[in-house]
This record gives sequence, structure tokens and C-alpha cells, in this order.
Amino acid sequence: MKKAVILIVTIVVVVAAVFGGIALTRNLGKNTKVVTREDALAKLERLVKDVAPATGTPVKSLVEYAEDDKTSQELPELTDSSIAVRESTELFAEIFASSEKTGSGTDGFLRDMASRFNSSGAELDGRPVSIRLRTVSSGQQVDYAASGKYVPDAVSPSSSMSIRMLNAKGVSTTNAADSLVMNYAGLVVSSSTYSTLIEEYGEASVKAFAQATADDKIVVGYTNPFTSATGLNFLITLLDSYSSGNILSQKAIDGFKAFQSHVPFVCMTTGQMRTASENGSFDAFVLEYQTFVKDSNLTKNYRFIPFGWAHENPLAVIDSADSDKKAVLKLFADYCAANGADLALSDGFNTTPEGYVPMTVEYTGEELIKAQELFKTNKDSDPIVCVFVADVSGSMTGEPINTLKSSLINSMQYINENNYIGLVSYNENVTIELPITVFDITGQSYFKGTVESLDANGATATFDAVCVAMQMIEDKLAELPDAKPMLFVLSDGETNRGLDLDEIEPVVKGLQIPVYTIGYNANIDALEQISAINEGVCINADTDDITYQLKQLFNVNM
Repeated sequence: MKKAVILIVTIVVVVAAVFGGIALTRNLGKNTKVVTREDALAKLERLVKDVAPATGTPVKSLVEYAEDDKTSQELPELTDSSIAVRESTELFAEIFASSEKTGSGTDGFLRDMASRFNSSGAELDGRPVSIRLRTVSSGQQVDYAASGKYVPDAVSPSSSMSIRMLNAKGVSTTNAADSLVMNYAGLVVSSSTYSTLIEEYGEASVKAFAQATADDKIVVGYTNPFTSATGLNFLITLLDSYSSGNILSQKAIDGFKAFQSHVPFVCMTTGQMRTASENGSFDAFVLEYQTFVKDSNLTKNYRFIPFGWAHENPLAVIDSADSDKKAVLKLFADYCAANGADLALSDGFNTTPEGYVPMTVEYTGEELIKAQELFKTNKDSDPIVCVFVADVSGSMTGEPINTLKSSLINSMQYINENNYIGLVSYNENVTIELPITVFDITGQSYFKGTVESLDANGATATFDAVCVAMQMIEDKLAELPDAKPMLFVLSDGETNRGLDLDEIEPVVKGLQIPVYTIGYNANIDALEQISAINEGVCINADTDDITYQLKQLFNVNM
């Protein structure tokens, strides 16, 4: 349970974390040893020949489609690990707030205000009151409250877009504060990228960034619009640039597809985006102005191009909250308004970036939710070719293998049907359980049944299995040259047989296949090393939250 919450907090924090010293040049951070694709393919062929994988017998199973929203079951339990400020009195109100307000240093505005309020001696009808503050991302605030998994007394996402989405999902709210602090979304670019936009497109707007990306002049990095307010703001602004006032039109969809086809990947977290930027994968990336303005390296060397709607950071009270708690929240909102101005400025809030032009079009919560669905359905003009590599060694016996199986089965519904999926299992031997086939109803049936049949025993040859999976992907890419490759390794990270990472790293690097790793009671360091080669993501998850994390990963990538 504790691991689940640590994971949530980690993901939430990195989505809005301050990161400095980011170099956007194409060669920065790359290994000086160049591995050609031809050399990588030749070595891969030799390695797979030595591994000599077996071929399994696919098993079919009934695929059931549930109409009910499973978000409540997929979300992990919240424990004390997510609490940024603890209540100090019997009567208190609980707030979910985004991490740029509940972190440390200049990311701690609301944390500091809650701590001060709790020490101020505030009372309601003679009773002392206080605030409990939790760090929860903007997207997850909507998921928790709308699903009923955990309903706080109030939420403070980065943007009021999240409030409109929450209302559209049936949770009514009333603002105690329309804005606790003001912030803005934008794209961070180098001077050379800025000059390219001005010289060739006449402006540095989201529309210009999108066209330059579609023209293969630059590459833009942005974060998951299901969890990140900045990522969602970018998506809506992008759609609006193609069809103002109608982000769901065919014109908007066509424009988005043209842009997205030139984006290598959408980042799960700001941490992944940072790594990709350092390695030269992006020429521009999304960020909030408060983070930018408080980083001296960024302000000295890069430009901030604001876009979209302001991030008002509202404090929205859930209408079903107890009346006393509503009164406490009003006291807190008034306290912040009366005492927080200097702290807000010091932390980088309430400063309007140069060149910001307010967006005048408003979209309903229903439209925003449909835009997320549009993203999920249309983000890939070409299919994904993916192999899942499942660790079935003896160390996975019991809860790890059961969790692996249930998480794959429960989250397979979030994989688009036009993608191509394969399955490899391994212990000391490697078995191709399912060749790569389209993930239609037949493919899903075989995937589910074969996963259900997996059993754990034996030693662990992780990198043997990775090589076999990469060969499968390369063979399929010969048939589908425009498809995007992807590899998932689900393991506890312990390797004690066969190839080691040093032997296969040049192959992974040369083929540029991103490797996403999911750890089950895992040696995370080992998994992180292989994910880091090509800007993949490593997730450490347990039974409580793995389906939710895979859902978000698949929403972004598959």
C-alpha cells in the first residue's frame, strides 16, 4: 500500500518538478560511441540465434467488456505518504492540491500557507480549525473525486479546466477562491528554435510550433493530457489553433494528426521529458511559468512562449462536504488572500509572462473530456508494434506473477485495437508465446488466455528475452515500416542467467526501440538502466495501482 502512494507522489511531483540546466541541442548527452543500425541488427541476429527461443501454444479466453467505469478499482488507496501538511485540530478540512503548490522550496506556496494557517490560531465558532493538504495531480484529483474512491473536502488543481471536467462527471463544486495564485503554461525554446519560427513562420505561437513540427523543422515535447494540466492545456490550445471554438471538428482532428505524426512520443512525466530534452529529442517542451522564472539557467538561456488559458489554481469546495468544513475552507481562502501575496511573488506566481495573450474561447467539461478521448484515439496515425516481455522465473512465484497477470488482463482494454501486439515469457529459457498480430477481438482473446496460463518457475534470463522481443519487432517492422516500435518488460528485475545489460545495450541503442519497464517487488535500479537507454519509463508498482499506472501509460503510448 505504501509503495502505491509513494509511486503516486513521485509521478505527481515530477510532472511539475523544477528542472534546470536543460540543453536542447541535438547532440548533448548522447554517448560518443555510435552504434549503427546495421551493426545492431547483425549483433541482434547472432544473439537471438544463440538464445534459440521456443514457441508456445496460444490459449484463447473470453474477453469481457464492462460498461461500468473501473477507475475506482484502479486507483490506489491514499495513505499518509501523500500528506504535505497534517491537520493540527479535531475540526479540519482536507484539500487535494497540485504539486507545484505542495512541494518544497518555491514549489511550496500552498504547503507554506496551510502550515501558517494551522499555526495562526484560526477558529470557527470558538473551535480551533486547521487544514490537511495532500499532493495529488490535477488529473488524479478529478479521478479520485468523480469515481468516489476518495472525495476530499476541496480540490486545487492547476487549472479550472479540471474543475469543469469534475463538474461534467457529476461532482458539483463551489469556488472558495477563483484563484489562489496565477500561473501560465508555455513552451521553453532555445534562441535558435525561436529564430527558426520567426524567420520561417512569422511568429512563435502554438500554431507555428505545430506547423514547424509537421514540417520536420522542430520537435515539441509535451506531457500526458490525462494527468498533467499543462499537457491538457497544450492539447486544447493545439486543437483550437486548427479550429477555434470547435476543438472536436474534423479539421481539428486532421491538424492534430499531422502534428502528432512527427512527435516521437508523448511524455508520461516531466522527468521523462527532461531526459529526452537532455538527449536532444525535443527542441521545445511545455512548462509552467512559475517553474521557468525561478530557474536562473532557463531564464538566462531560453525563451518562454506562453500559450493557452491561465492556470488560476482555484480552490473548489466539493458541494457534498460538511458545512463546518466548508466554513473552514472559506476561512483558509480568506487567509491566503490576506497573507499570501508576498509569498506568491517570491515563489514565482502572479507574474504574467511577456507576450501572453489571454484565450477568449471557453470549453465545457464535456468538450475537454472528449478532447482527451480524441487524443487517445488519434495520437498515432501509424500503428504501434509492441511486445510484452513477461518474467515467469521462480522469483516471480506467488503475488508478483499473479499481479503481473491481473494487471495485464485488466489494462489490455486501454490498448487501441489497430496496434500490433506480441507476448514473450522467460525464465532461464525464452518462449515466444504469441507472435505479433493485430490487437483485434481475436488477438485480445489469445492475449488474455495466454497471459492467464503463465506460470512461474526457474532462473531468470531477462536480456535474452529482450533480444528475442526486439527481433520480433524488427521482423514486423519489415512488413509495417511506418509503425512505431515499443517494448514492455514486466519483471522483478533480477537477472541471473544469459546475457547481461552491457552486451545488449549497443543493440537497444542502435535500434532505438524504447523499453518501458514495470517492476513487481522489483530491483528497480536494474530496470531503470534499460529504460533509460532510449527515454523509456520505469514504473515501480504493486497490486493496488499497477492497472491505473498501465492505463495512463497506454493512454499516452498505445
